[in-house]
Amino acid sequence: MNREELGRVLAYYRDLGITELYIRPGLSGPGQAMLAEEPLSKEPQEGSLFAGMELPGLAAGDDTLEKIRADIGDCTRCRLHQGRTNIVFGVGNPQTKLVFVGEGPGEEEDLQGLPFVGRAGQLLTAMIENTAKKEGIPLKREDVYICNVVKCRPPQNRAPQPDEMEICGQFLFRQLAALRPKAICALGGTATKALLGKKEGVTRLRGSWHKWRDMPVMVTYHPSFLLRAYNVVPKREAWEDLKKLFHFVYD
Repeated sequence: MNREELGRVLAYYRDLGITELYIRPGLSGPGQAMLAEEPLSKEPQEGSLFAGMELPGLAAGDDTLEKIRADIGDCTRCRLHQGRTNIVFGVGNPQTKLVFVGEGPGEEEDLQGLPFVGRAGQLLTAMIENTAKKEGIPLKREDVYICNVVKCRPPQNRAPQPDEMEICGQFLFRQLAALRPKAICALGGTATKALLGKKEGVTRLRGSWHKWRDMPVMVTYHPSFLLRAYNVVPKREAWEDLKKLFHFVYD
């Protein structure tokens, strides 16, 4: 294992809440180094899916989206690979100031290998471009970056399980650390939980600024929820969230 690979492994374990290495007396070789879990509260707090603590950067200084995708490879790390057609890594401008994070791929996304291309994706595109146009901000979907917490489609579009989110979370966090946007938009409850580790739902958290690491996070409704919403209140609230987000990032 080279220095770069070791750095990534150690960074991943730190994000799981494992922060110390100790040497077992009398041992040498691969078995001598043991991992010690952080003895702090096990309740997840703001800043991480896994642990309530400030952590160093997950990505090496030269980490790139291309390296992260290569590290994912033909991933079989969790059960989600069993039913997938394509890994859905992410799409958009790698120099973006704004990243949208959703839950996971749906049927159309799984077929195309691209995030947010089905009905919810069409709505997200309209939300981004129409809100920006009304606010006088020259912004198109291709100017932002869009990805999901998990990269493979969960069966029947169910919510990702905690272990699935943990495994894919390392790659999401590396994506965000490599992109270093000015702000992140968490779409829906799964993305919010992954980034903020909070128990409150979207209704309670939306409209206010939070943080993942040192990056501002705006929480809003997932477009698939807005497609099902029969009253106009959530749609109006999502519009207000995007207005606040866009003016913060682009003004």
